[in-house]
Amino acid sequence: MFKIYMLAVIALIFVACGVEREPMVKSGMFQSVNSQDATLVQSGKEKTSCSRCGMNLVMFYKTSHKALHNNKPIQYCSIHCLEEHLGEETTLKNPQVVDVASLKFINVGDAYYVVGSKKRGTMSQVSKYAFLDKKMAKKFQDKYGGNIMHFNEALNVAKKDFR
Repeated sequence: MFKIYMLAVIALIFVACGVEREPMVKSGMFQSVNSQDATLVQSGKEKTSCSRCGMNLVMFYKTSHKALHNNKPIQYCSIHCLEEHLGEETTLKNPQVVDVASLKFINVGDAYYVVGSKKRGTMSQVSKYAFLDKKMAKKFQDKYGGNIMHFNEALNVAKKDFR
């Protein structure tokens, strides 16, 4: 539990220390979307919170992942939180990630992750943004830098975030 609180505090420090200004949403953070543009899969009072760290899913939507755990939909603010859950020897079904271009969930196996761009990361200083279309990933990479990777490679980078 302490680890989760520390991760949340670290993430909040990253956010507070350098919010990028983007005209697209009120928060000004690239990761954010307007609430009507976010697909939230959880229910109840925790619907808008990451299942691992409690961060706001709308605020960190463009790095959001989801999966089924015991036939229940679980949503994560980042690949880091997904990786942390998998690290507990958890079995997750149908893992998906938000496609930055369409804001729709796509299968992680179909995604092209741009890792290490100039855009801020979520739960990490190393950003990880996913795209369904490799051309869109390349366009993002050309503008903001980073390396294009598949899910397993991006997951391995996420494993090193706090170790």
